[in-house]
Amino acid sequence: MNKAEEKLIISKLVYELTVADGFTFDLNVLLERLCHILTEYPELRVEPHAAILLVNPRGRYFQVAEFGLPHAWDTEYRWASGAFSSSRVDPTCRFEDMQIPVFAPQGIQNDTVRLLFLPLLNSEMELGYVLVQTARGYVPKPAQLDFMADLAHSLSGLVSRALTIETLHIREFELEEARTNAIRSLGVAAEYRDNETGWHIMRMTNIAQSIAKAMGLSDQQRDMLYIAAPMHDVGKIGIPDSILLKPGKLNAEEYETMKSHTEIGVTILTGNDSLIAAAREIAGSHHERWDGKGYPQALKGEEIPILARICAVADVFDALTSKRPYKTPWPTDEATTWIIEQAGTHFDPAVVQAFVKAMPEILRIRELYRDDIIDPRKELNLPPIERKQEEWVTWDDSLSVGIDTIDEHHRYLFDLINDLFDVVKHKRGAREVARVLKALEAYTKVHFRAEEQMMDHYGYEELPAQKHQHYAFEEKLDEFYDELHSNPLIAQFDVLSYLKGWLVHHIKEEDAKLHQLTLD
Repeated sequence: MNKAEEKLIISKLVYELTVADGFTFDLNVLLERLCHILTEYPELRVEPHAAILLVNPRGRYFQVAEFGLPHAWDTEYRWASGAFSSSRVDPTCRFEDMQIPVFAPQGIQNDTVRLLFLPLLNSEMELGYVLVQTARGYVPKPAQLDFMADLAHSLSGLVSRALTIETLHIREFELEEARTNAIRSLGVAAEYRDNETGWHIMRMTNIAQSIAKAMGLSDQQRDMLYIAAPMHDVGKIGIPDSILLKPGKLNAEEYETMKSHTEIGVTILTGNDSLIAAAREIAGSHHERWDGKGYPQALKGEEIPILARICAVADVFDALTSKRPYKTPWPTDEATTWIIEQAGTHFDPAVVQAFVKAMPEILRIRELYRDDIIDPRKELNLPPIERKQEEWVTWDDSLSVGIDTIDEHHRYLFDLINDLFDVVKHKRGAREVARVLKALEAYTKVHFRAEEQMMDHYGYEELPAQKHQHYAFEEKLDEFYDELHSNPLIAQFDVLSYLKGWLVHHIKEEDAKLHQLTLD
């Protein structure tokens, strides 16, 4: 290969990788294109197998992309020996025979292959390597090594560009989070005026999400609902305490004042932003009725915005089944029957139908976000939740700690980890990784605080040690989230590996001891 041929191949590579099919930040696609081009040149003796390994701040390498090789999650192989025992990236192109996981007739197994190391470097940091498998015993000519050095330089630019794009997506997500948190805080402020625990707003929001999913609403509508639903009672900020906090039944005049919270909410939520508009519709219309006998505008049927119709069912169901100063909670079966009876009068029949379909998830939500202290002896008889077809971490009876509610918490944490795995596996991008990681972080705190409250109430001696581990885990999640900024491609694999190992170990070694609370 002479210089002219080298330049031609490099030019073709850059064109094929960035222009011909458009630039992609999917590194698996990039590797596939790379291998297809290189195998067109027999003298390079390249095999159609490659991987990208990037190094994290603690010096550990993670396989973030592959072509013709097993996925990282299928092998859990640790790239930790030889060249990968050091966080320093060797700037020279070289060859090394290594044992790595490969596809074989009898399944995935380790085999010795010859790998070309293409260093990934930019002006700011050492990123890692592109590994390309070559024929055994292949020894390149000097001109071919020069070509590979130029190839490594080009690939460094492409991987750096992919990292930049993903980092920008993280920034966009955080800007949206800042906006939604500011909006959501208004709903929380209103909720805390008449409900000191604040759990109603979390249950209602998640119940509404379950109904929307059962109705087949789009991801965009469901995201909007999740952010806007907590604003349903924001207008209560303007209701006097003498009425809002009254322990008994309101008289006619007080009831009219209470009803004005819908109009107050509309006034507060002024603006043209789509999120504000959705929150305004929910706040202003969640007390409307399907038959037109609701308030404040006596809207009827589909005149009522769909998100408000969903929130109406979610709000009433949780209110009926929750304890209030002026009433005892209804049993869930009685509340469910009443909701069904109100289809076509109070509620949209289609929403009620979805509510019934989503009942397994709704009953679970009531256990995950409960107002009272967890009773370690309480037996749950929840209907089974539809499981994902493919799970990365699977719950089994060996993980039970003997406390049904805590087991349900743990199952939900497993579900969130599997959601994160689904995002990573299907290359949905760092933005979605950040979203799921935030959801995991939020629910982890809910679970830990509920667990600690139970331990404290029942005088569990190992509560201090449990608290120490809980806070250390929360700090670790914060650390992973911070890493999404510096290298979003590594962080998503790093956090998956950590979560699976930590949670299973913590349940088996620490939470299993909670069983003694059922014996006291």
